[in-house]
Amino acid sequence: MEEVKKVTGYLPDENPPFWKLFLYAIQQVIVMFPATILVALITGFHLSTTIFASGVATIAFILVTGKKIPLYYGSSFSYLPAIIGLTGGVEFGKILPDAAISEVQFGIIASGFISIIAGLIVRYVGREAIEKVLPPTVTGPVAIVIGLTLAATALSDAAPQAGMAGAVGTDWVWLVSLVTLVVTILASVYLKGFWGQVPLLIGPLVGCAVAGLLYVCSGGDLNLFRALPEGAQSGKTIIEGLLSVPHFTLPKFSLAALAAIMPVAIATIPESTAHVFQLDVYVNDLAKKKGKKPYDIGDRLGQNLIGDGIGDIVASLFGGPAGTNYGENISAMAITKVFSVSVLLVAAVIAIIISFFTPLINAIYAIPQAVIGGIEIYLFGAIAAQGIAIMIDKQADMFSAKNIAVIAVIMIVGIGGQYAFGGNIPFLGMSVPCVAGAAICGILLNAVLSIGKKRESEASVAVPASEEVTGE
Repeated sequence: MEEVKKVTGYLPDENPPFWKLFLYAIQQVIVMFPATILVALITGFHLSTTIFASGVATIAFILVTGKKIPLYYGSSFSYLPAIIGLTGGVEFGKILPDAAISEVQFGIIASGFISIIAGLIVRYVGREAIEKVLPPTVTGPVAIVIGLTLAATALSDAAPQAGMAGAVGTDWVWLVSLVTLVVTILASVYLKGFWGQVPLLIGPLVGCAVAGLLYVCSGGDLNLFRALPEGAQSGKTIIEGLLSVPHFTLPKFSLAALAAIMPVAIATIPESTAHVFQLDVYVNDLAKKKGKKPYDIGDRLGQNLIGDGIGDIVASLFGGPAGTNYGENISAMAITKVFSVSVLLVAAVIAIIISFFTPLINAIYAIPQAVIGGIEIYLFGAIAAQGIAIMIDKQADMFSAKNIAVIAVIMIVGIGGQYAFGGNIPFLGMSVPCVAGAAICGILLNAVLSIGKKRESEASVAVPASEEVTGE
């Protein structure tokens, strides 16, 4: 019993002391911030509104799921092609007209209802039936693909920017990104107790300190700190340069938006499923080490999809882009062993507060891209590693010809689609996101190869539900 008490970490229903909780929450905000604001900058959504919407949608998700699933809701990259195709796109950092955002909002709200319907179906048919369609040999490789398709993003952020003027085009960028990466890893591996649970704060702080030293020692020539693109921040000003209300818009009916955006929700279901099963594996591993009863997160897939849909609806009602549960935040929880729902609720509140304070948005955006790249190498790799963990935990038979075929196709379609076609595979006149395309290929191939198989052969693909819940 003495050894059990020494296990470090917080399960979903456990609450850290407030000062620890606050720092854990800041860590989660830092992890979600880069990708969430990048979606806004690419699509032309209002930055402060996007941050506000992510916080509100996270709170809605956690409440709808009964505070049982610790996940953070951030902007989704899966919807980028549909939104850009519908609006024609904008210059990076510029804002779309309100009329265009309003039409996109309508499409996102419709996609939210697709997720809710999917969640209700999952709750009706049960987890066992879903795992026949989405076994570990599908969800595991999908998680791996999610992580590896982000590899180029991580290295691009961590490396000198070719052709760019100033410090970002020099090899000093490597110093900052590698120091951030190494310090983050060392902190997560060697530090114990509380300090071992905040490596994603320690690493970036040290990386920013190195960037600051470069700036000072070079007399300002080596400046890696960033400034928001002009026009990216907007809203009703209350105190000039300090406080402003995010710019809210209302949805407007649009058949074009309905047709372009709503179907994307179907393609994101396998990704969301992979996230839930990742979380299930890591939470129950910690629960087992702490001598606690198993958590039924994997059985709450239906709740997760319903929460996802409601998150989309809530975020879009305020003028935010479509979202998803963030793999980056799951990786942060897996690395730090902090799965407390309270931490994510506080992170959501912090995001909402940040959205009103211009200096806070500027300060977080100012974090050097090299620092972000350093932690992304770790985080995105951890997402891929979690996919491997799913297959190990569910005892997937890696010598089965059927399983090898399914895994192989998912990996090549997903990763090949990213690096051959930039993430969107041209297919029969459509542009299919590579992760969604890989998942769909895997689901269909698994279904075809399961025809005529005996019940015994199913055990090599999916462990019985009773075993999955206990993790035994």
